[in-house]
Amino acid sequence: QVLLVESGGGLVQAGGSLRLSCAASGPTFSTYTMGWFRQAPGKEREFVARITRSDSVSYSSYGDSVKGRSAISRDSAKNTVYLQMNSLKPEDTAVYSCALGTGVVRTVVNEYEYEYWGQGTQVTVSS
Repeated sequence: QVLLVESGGGLVQAGGSLRLSCAASGPTFSTYTMGWFRQAPGKEREFVARITRSDSVSYSSYGDSVKGRSAISRDSAKNTVYLQMNSLKPEDTAVYSCALGTGVVRTVVNEYEYEYWGQGTQVTVSS
C-alpha cells in the first residue's frame, strides 16, 4: 500500500519561503506522476505542480498561480518529492497535499487521475 506523508508546512510572512516534502513509502513505479495540490477554505482544490517520471526522464510543470515562484524536485534515494515555494503571498494560504498517479497521467491538473493522497499540510502566509 502506498503511503504519502507531507511535512514542511507552517506560518510564514509574506515574501518568505517554505519547502514542503512528500515522503512516499510502499510499492515503487517506473512511470508515475507526483503532484501537489492545494485547497483554501471555501475554494476548490487547485493544481500547484507536478513531476512525472517516465523512462528515467523527469518532467515538471506548474500551475499559473505559482509559476516562477516554485520549484518541484525529487530525491529518488529518499523517495521524497519537494516543493520549494518562494515569494509567498497571503493568497497561497491553503492545505497543501501531495498525490501520486501511477502509470500515465494524461491530465496532470486533474485531481481524479491521482490514486493516492497524503493527509495534507497547512501553509499560512501572513500579510
